Amino acid sequence: MSPALAPLITHLDALTGGLFLLAALGIVATRQTLACVRLFVLQAFLLAASAVLLSVALGSFHLAAVAAITVLTKTIMIPWMLRRTVRGEIYSRREIVQVLNIPTALLIGAALTVFAYMVAAPMLSAVPGPFTRINLPIGIAGLLLGASTVTVRREALAQLLGLLAVENGVFFAAVSIVPNLPVIAELAAAFDVPVVVLVIGLLTRRIHERVGNTSVGLLSALREE
Repeated sequence: MSPALAPLITHLDALTGGLFLLAALGIVATRQTLACVRLFVLQAFLLAASAVLLSVALGSFHLAAVAAITVLTKTIMIPWMLRRTVRGEIYSRREIVQVLNIPTALLIGAALTVFAYMVAAPMLSAVPGPFTRINLPIGIAGLLLGASTVTVRREALAQLLGLLAVENGVFFAAVSIVPNLPVIAELAAAFDVPVVVLVIGLLTRRIHERVGNTSVGLLSALREE
């Protein structure tokens, strides 16, 4: 890579990271399932964009493969699977039931973001580099925000999107820490995630058919006929 392009790619990666973090906060803030799915797709696309930028900067074929697999599985396959497995009235419902109101959830999200930068600071000396300084704290923040979404949401599909956001955060940090991670590892994750989405999507539809609600707290109401 030309030295003249290094600052440009670093700034583009910082912009991508900032948008990735905003998408994670958006998933925490929004209560519409369809909007959450769209924000997840945007977040996955930004993850792929960061991987492409790092692949150009570091000359890593593995990161280019990660970007391609991410786009295929998370921006195309997973939304398609959700549309096929989850009924329309669940997929497009207006409100997602959650424990906390949106302002409180965002305040907690802001605190978690600050905490993520505090946690990442000691690690940066062990893994130096301009991209690590950008991706590592944002990836940890994405992980924590996804976990927060799982915690405060009460419905199966919303919790699934939180788990997927956690996985996005992990990979956003990982592309800068281990840029030469074997493609087989990403392929394994790319196979597992759609399977999880399929299973939880079918379970969510089943809960709605039997209980009339998708709250995971009502799983005990499912009985054999």
